[in-house]
Amino acid sequence: MAGVGPISQDWEPVVIRKKAPTSAAKKDEKAVNAARRSGAEIETVKKSTAGTNRAASSSTTLNTRKLDEETENLHHERVPTELKKAIMQARLEKKLTQAQLAQMINEKPQIIQEYESGKAIPNQQIIGKLERALGAKLRGKK
Repeated sequence: MAGVGPISQDWEPVVIRKKAPTSAAKKDEKAVNAARRSGAEIETVKKSTAGTNRAASSSTTLNTRKLDEETENLHHERVPTELKKAIMQARLEKKLTQAQLAQMINEKPQIIQEYESGKAIPNQQIIGKLERALGAKLRGKK
């Protein structure tokens, strides 16, 4: 092989360079400051909705108008006065405390307190348990 002919390279030289900075790296504070020092032009654009919750602020006037026009009164049904009094009278006739009655129907004492104060949302299952425990009819007195 030594005397066959002139030796020639049949490949291209490979040049390895660092990657160009990504968009995130261009926005990096260090990169921006370095560009300012070197005198390069820097374009700064302030976004019009920067720092705001656009989804919340875009349709507020529409929503407030709808709320102002809303006349329906939405609230939960509460225990009627007749039921409160009937539960209390039946419990006192049997000489039971709220806690004892609650234990009899396997509910928390707080449930009995809410029913007797009228704050509870009526539950037919609980009213049925109260009727059986107290031996009094609480529903259908209208």
